[in-house]
Amino acid sequence: MSNDPLLQPYQLKHLTLRNRIIVTSHEPAYPEDGMPKGRYRAYTVERAKGGVAMTMTAGSAAVSKDSPPVFNNLLAYKDEIVPWIREMTDAVHEEGAAIMIQLTHLGRRTRWDKGDWLPVLAPSHHREAAHRAFPKKIEDWDIERIIKDFADAAERMKAGGMDGVELEAYGHLIDQFTSPLTNELDGPYGGSLDNRLRFCLDVFKAMRERVGDDFILGVRYTADECLPGGTDKAEGLELSRRLKESGLIDYLNVIRGHIDTDPGLTDVIPIQGMASAPHLDFAGDIRAATKFPTFHAAKIQDVATARHAIAAGKVDMIGMTRAHMTDPHILRKIIEKREDDIRPCVGANYCLDRIYQGGLAFCIHNAATGREETMPHQIPKADVRKKVVIVGAGPAGLEAARVSAERGHEVVVFEAQNSAGGQIRLTAQSERRREMIGIIDWRMSQCEKRGVTFHFNTWAEADTIAAEKPDVVIIATGGLPHTDVLTNGNELVVSSWDIISGDVKPGTNVLIFDDAGDHAGLQAAEFIAKAGAKVEIMTPDRSFAPEVMAMNLVPYMRSLQKLDTTFTVTYRLEAAEKSGNQIIAHIGSEYGGVEKQRVVDQIVINHGTIPLDDLYFELKPGSKNLGEVSYDHLISGAPQTVERNAEGTYQLFRIGDAVAARNTHAAIYDALRLAKDI
Repeated sequence: MSNDPLLQPYQLKHLTLRNRIIVTSHEPAYPEDGMPKGRYRAYTVERAKGGVAMTMTAGSAAVSKDSPPVFNNLLAYKDEIVPWIREMTDAVHEEGAAIMIQLTHLGRRTRWDKGDWLPVLAPSHHREAAHRAFPKKIEDWDIERIIKDFADAAERMKAGGMDGVELEAYGHLIDQFTSPLTNELDGPYGGSLDNRLRFCLDVFKAMRERVGDDFILGVRYTADECLPGGTDKAEGLELSRRLKESGLIDYLNVIRGHIDTDPGLTDVIPIQGMASAPHLDFAGDIRAATKFPTFHAAKIQDVATARHAIAAGKVDMIGMTRAHMTDPHILRKIIEKREDDIRPCVGANYCLDRIYQGGLAFCIHNAATGREETMPHQIPKADVRKKVVIVGAGPAGLEAARVSAERGHEVVVFEAQNSAGGQIRLTAQSERRREMIGIIDWRMSQCEKRGVTFHFNTWAEADTIAAEKPDVVIIATGGLPHTDVLTNGNELVVSSWDIISGDVKPGTNVLIFDDAGDHAGLQAAEFIAKAGAKVEIMTPDRSFAPEVMAMNLVPYMRSLQKLDTTFTVTYRLEAAEKSGNQIIAHIGSEYGGVEKQRVVDQIVINHGTIPLDDLYFELKPGSKNLGEVSYDHLISGAPQTVERNAEGTYQLFRIGDAVAARNTHAAIYDALRLAKDI
């Protein structure tokens, strides 16, 4: 038996867990009609195949009709969910893993105009900032009804084969009872800690009576809200002891913080540039004080940190949830002593930010996650070995090279720069986003292990490609900044890339016109503001940086607000003219009737990229397919078989920003779904 702390089994009541790593409850927003159908099941089962001890689904499944999900959650209040749950739990158990589900009533953390348009409720009338609904103050009949709903849902989950149920008690209704900030009730459910905790314990009691003792019950809760007047660490420790002493539950799953605002949520679930494992020691304090099974997860993105958490006795089970979205086979690679093959979570938080905007959770650099029905995590070998030539070593080119090499092909990559990375290397210039380089480093390592040949500092031309006698050519040359967006004065502007790369020195009074709304605009703003300049970010949109999304916006705002940056929405930079050593910026609005001017010494444009596609069009006449892609074959996962030119000697494709300006995930997905069938 291995002496690795992570590989030791753990006995949780009657349940034997095969190692110490879990995937904690989270909602990837994959349900269909509120049910865990094919996509959801395939995603969940993949983590079990990868060796995780236990996967915990749903974050969280709704137990009541007046708890409508604000993104696509499971609906545990429907009887029809039971057979879907059973299909998923049977498949997970067949892979040797345990499976639990998290249940909740959202309370005020939702909206009244979702689902059946029922009133939002809470133990007070205080609105939650994140979802903006003013709640009804909960009544006695609501409490009775919701306790029964929890018990009914737990019974359904047991009937569906779950090993247990976890309650979410941070930010949701149960915590709204527990926290003195959100509980203004009188009588048995308000006032003292005992009274505020009563609702939680009544829910557990009702569930325990329904599911019996041979079923795991746990709670994920905040033991310190980190808010003035809220539950503090001292009360959180007492709360933890009382949960244990109730005899109703089997473990504590500890978090610290609050989730009612974007900054609060981001501190609970830290993203790139923030400290790793910031709440691990706090969870260790809870375990030491209670001597009770303790779980924890919060930016445990690498094996070394997870191993320390267990070896140091901080917790009994450690969650690596986003890490398993990036690589579902972490445990298998640990067991096989291949830790250097683990695809690293870079903390980009593309996964969570997407679901909070109503999308499916996708990993920024594993395009198979959430697409397990159509995209492989393990690349199969090709029947026929081919020569694949790739131009460009950014994320798209490197993914195409990695996948082609895993298929067994001979792969040659040409890159004009002296190193790989493309836009990712530019992005990683920001200290906060330096983890992004893991996307490149991992792929380079995988390519080198598989014998991919790289030619750096090489500007590939048509003759260069022809000399390789390729079977397949993939153009992944990316794009160049598009700054030609003004009616006049385009020669007076610089790009966000110019600033981030250091090719252009920041001015002292700078206008950034950002209608791409991605990271580059805010990164440039931060570089300039930190240099001591006055900065205004302007966008014609009604909100700025929409592509950055909520949680990723938090660190930028914390930095830029301190640097006195001005944010201007709904205005468009239309033209620029020189005036001595200054620039006059002419400003209008899509809404009409506005003409303004700003006098600045630098204008920075962030307007995406224009494809660098000259080589593609030069190669197109010599290709078999004349560059055509069968979208039907691409989507269905079939090889590309288009032949439009009998004289052609190679297939030709282009991917990523060489097609059109998109994002890193799109570039990697382009590469995976094309190259997996070459």
